[in-house]
Amino acid sequence: MSTCVFIQIRCRPGTTYKVAEAISLREIHSELYSTSGEYDLLMKVYIPSAADVGVYINDNLLDIEGIERSLTTMTFKVF
Repeated sequence: MSTCVFIQIRCRPGTTYKVAEAISLREIHSELYSTSGEYDLLMKVYIPSAADVGVYINDNLLDIEGIERSLTTMTFKVF
């Protein structure tokens, strides 16, 4: 079973749409939203059960140009 995580992404000014497009092209997300507030994007990702969450995010997301910071929220149970 995969692990569902939500990742908030802060982009450098003026790069949000480029970052969102780069994420979309990688097809690693279930959902991707533009948001207001401290972070610019909110992404829902299902991490494969055999993968280390931190390594998966680092290898598949954080090398995208324009990402300044991220905040990952782990989930445990669906109600």
